[in-house]
Amino acid sequence: MSRTAVAPNPTSGTEQEEERRTAVIDLGSNSFRLVVYTSVPGSWWQRTDEIHEAVRVGAGLDAVGRLGDGPMARALRTIRLYARFCRASELEPECVHAVATSAIRDAANGEEFLARAREESGLDIRVLSRDEEARYGYLAACNSTTLDDGAVLDLGGGSLQLVDVRARQAVQSGSWSLGAVRMTERFLPEERASKKQLRALRDHVARELESANWLGRSGPRLVGLGGTVRNLARAAQKRAALPVPSVQDFTVTHDELDDLLAELAKLPASERGGVPGVKAQRGDLILAGAAVLRGVMEAGGFERLEVTEAGLREGIFFAEHLAPAEPPLFEDVRADSVSNLAAQYRADVVHARHVAALALGIFDALADAGLHPGDAQERDLLWAAAMLHDIGMAVDYDDHHKHSRYLILSAGLPGFTPRETAIVAQMARYHRKGSPSFDDLESLMEKGDRAMLDRGAALLRIAESLERSRDQIVERAAIEVDDDGLVSLRAISAQDASVARWVAERHVDQFERAFGRPLRIVA
Repeated sequence: MSRTAVAPNPTSGTEQEEERRTAVIDLGSNSFRLVVYTSVPGSWWQRTDEIHEAVRVGAGLDAVGRLGDGPMARALRTIRLYARFCRASELEPECVHAVATSAIRDAANGEEFLARAREESGLDIRVLSRDEEARYGYLAACNSTTLDDGAVLDLGGGSLQLVDVRARQAVQSGSWSLGAVRMTERFLPEERASKKQLRALRDHVARELESANWLGRSGPRLVGLGGTVRNLARAAQKRAALPVPSVQDFTVTHDELDDLLAELAKLPASERGGVPGVKAQRGDLILAGAAVLRGVMEAGGFERLEVTEAGLREGIFFAEHLAPAEPPLFEDVRADSVSNLAAQYRADVVHARHVAALALGIFDALADAGLHPGDAQERDLLWAAAMLHDIGMAVDYDDHHKHSRYLILSAGLPGFTPRETAIVAQMARYHRKGSPSFDDLESLMEKGDRAMLDRGAALLRIAESLERSRDQIVERAAIEVDDDGLVSLRAISAQDASVARWVAERHVDQFERAFGRPLRIVA
């Protein structure tokens, strides 16, 4: 059963469940990151704070096998700061999960460093095994995308984790010392990378991945996470001039990655951080990271890399938030994403669900009558827009349709592609008035999407009108199409539905523009 339900409507007088705050501190080989999540178990969750520092505790580790004095000093200072932040934020110790990954795990003096870090910070730092690190990456990917069969890739500063996923279950996994920091120091240590150095790096990656003989049989999809993956995806978005605020569910093709590799290889390390989409502090590492990703795609025969914003930190949070489920997975990522966003902004769920039911009922009846194709994806997007059309009221009633659009685009919908998220946002944007258009999101669209938006906005307006009084008086809508093409919508109600009819009649013009047929409302 899905673990994400919609929170009670605050106007109903129902007492809100107690919110819980959880912090995850990820002591990675390249970056240290502290993330705070606020949640109501069994209901909703949200990331509510984050601190990031490029510590590079793994710098020099590959050469000497030990953490250096400089990296340890930076790391200890950051860990102490994170501990103070947790205390100042009044986070209970049992709600703070601090974990260390490959650099600290592999260093000969890792335990010595951890003993000092624990003593100076008071944090209970846990060293993740390779299998645990891979598992948390798998949970992050499968709870934020629709991956069923394929592979999960988690590229960090020190290591690469790969997980074989079948029917959403982790079948096997592996870890390789192919992190971006390690590969940069070993193969690309100079300001400029030669073709010979890049070839040596590619050959090394290929040899290492020979042990992942399952990679090409895992399934057609590859989902990637980690800072390098996100930066490369953002760079690909910038090159394509796509107007999306997030890389969640964005896809980087084999050819697009090759183009990025070629561009980055021409630049000195000090200038790679200037490539749009690449963070300055990651500029010297991004080329080696891109080469490793390219090697994985080649080894597995993957044509594209799907990106998620989630990472190891989310994996750790999901393991707790979804407990005691095993594995701790959302039942339906797309449905749970919509329900989670609706709950965050305290949507009137009874109203939203009734609008959705009315809209989908009309959608199905019109499809049966041959007025549109009845595409399942279009139906799913209409449902999502109906569930989220009023979340903008959390900002203000005036222009709440515009606020809903902003919140959907800004928060994102894991499991939905950027194009699908944009369509949902625009359907919500035009659920009240205006001539539907994609505005600045036009470049994301495909053939037929404008007609889809017109239909969705029209049906959402009609359904919202029939539920205008928010009392579910109109139980359902029956559709009839006569020989002259006139569509009659009969509002089925046991009570006086004159208000619903009066409001719905104001939107018959939008229906005719969308479906090419006149509409008559009958109560």
